[in-house]
Amino acid sequence: QVQLVESGGGSVQSGGSLRLSCAASGYTYSSYCMGWFRQAPGKEREGVASINSLDNTIYADSVDSVEGRVTISRDAAKNTVHLQMNSLKTEDTGIYYCAGRPEGLEGVSLTLSEYDYWGQGTEVTVSS
Repeated sequence: QVQLVESGGGSVQSGGSLRLSCAASGYTYSSYCMGWFRQAPGKEREGVASINSLDNTIYADSVDSVEGRVTISRDAAKNTVHLQMNSLKTEDTGIYYCAGRPEGLEGVSLTLSEYDYWGQGTEVTVSS
């Protein structure tokens, strides 16, 4: 059974940085795709970034885009995925979730329904 455990959330001031981590266990092989999603207060959960075992990545490109401010990376040896977030804004506040696609499905994606495994979430609060 795949389990995902996030860490690294917290409270920071606008302009600050945080590094989120997600430790995965239960995958048999290393061929899988991981993603980070966030849910702001009163809003739907949305994709932030995704990475696969080939280190292909994709970032959200919405109006409040995180592209350019966040970097997703993977430590294959530790089965851990990181999300480095810089120049944080108050609108980045929310619960950040790590998610994993079924083993063997390597396509990077920001679509919630394509992920079967979810962590419990870690809270990020950015104050002005």
